Amino acid sequence: MIGSENATPAWMAQTINSIQTYFRGVKTEWGKINWPERRQVVTETVFVIAIVFVFTVAVYLMDIIFKGLLSLIK
Repeated sequence: MIGSENATPAWMAQTINSIQTYFRGVKTEWGKINWPERRQVVTETVFVIAIVFVFTVAVYLMDIIFKGLLSLIK
């Protein structure tokens, strides 16, 4: 086995080839993505923040109401 010290094992070469193939596929698919426009992203982000705020206030108000009702029971 003279000179085989520098040879890449078959399993390692296959693994490297698989990784390279995977990233080539990722690069190809990345180019196919239909990215939304900036305006759409901003609009939907504001909408999500508003909905979260409304639900937060609703849960807070329900907490106050139930706390008041439970204090009447004690």
